[in-house]
Amino acid sequence: MEQDKASREAAAYLSTRIVGNPQTALILGSGLGLVADHIEDAVVIPYRDIPHFVHSTAAGHKGNLICGRLAGIPVLAMQGRFHYYEGYTMQQVTFPIRVMKQTGIRNLLVSNAAGGINPTFKVGNLMIIADHINMMPNPLIGSNDETAGPRFPDMTRAYDRELIRLMEDIASEQHISLKKGVYVGLTGPSYETPAEYAFYGRAGADAVGMSTVPEVIVARHAGLRVFGMSVITNEGYHFADNFVNDAADVIRAANAAATQMTLLFSELIHRIHS
Repeated sequence: MEQDKASREAAAYLSTRIVGNPQTALILGSGLGLVADHIEDAVVIPYRDIPHFVHSTAAGHKGNLICGRLAGIPVLAMQGRFHYYEGYTMQQVTFPIRVMKQTGIRNLLVSNAAGGINPTFKVGNLMIIADHINMMPNPLIGSNDETAGPRFPDMTRAYDRELIRLMEDIASEQHISLKKGVYVGLTGPSYETPAEYAFYGRAGADAVGMSTVPEVIVARHAGLRVFGMSVITNEGYHFADNFVNDAADVIRAANAAATQMTLLFSELIHRIHS
């Protein structure tokens, strides 16, 4: 298959740049690329240098793959991701997951900026993603490569329960309050109307965003363990007369959460590998 050939070529290139045999990868969403500043002995690989990678055009996404150590553990980190709303196919959006799997990644930690639907959520809260609702085209549509994963992958436990338990323990020890809820993934790029926020809240969603779900589906198809966390960057449950959703506000709120995110993810990675 063409995508399999492309992913092998990209993985072969990365094998010449990656050091330390990382088994855990991170995808750092809007504003959260600052977490990458804490990676030691970093080798920064621009996406434009990696065969078959597309370009990250979204605000707050630097467009680098970083290899180094976080909490002393070898990791790969995507400093920015690809989105369906950028005009890419779902295969292009999720292509890095296929490539990282071929480099030896076994665990995927994903983060994103999300709008709060649950009325108890406030800007700056961190939410463990316990489950998701997919409102985007499924990235597995089309012919299936049985060597990559099964035709009908189970999504009952898309987000690894043991990793969720570990994160809850870490947060308790660090006296960091975490939310937990359901993330709904929409295509964007327009923000949601008040009626749409209310609709998805009634459907069971606690937070909404424009990413992550396709990556998680492909990661589970490939047999990776997944942990996900959202930073609540705006509140979609009350609207003053002068309220607007603003991308710059989203990035500022995500940046403000980067310190806590770094601490939590660093300790989770340490425990995964201890």
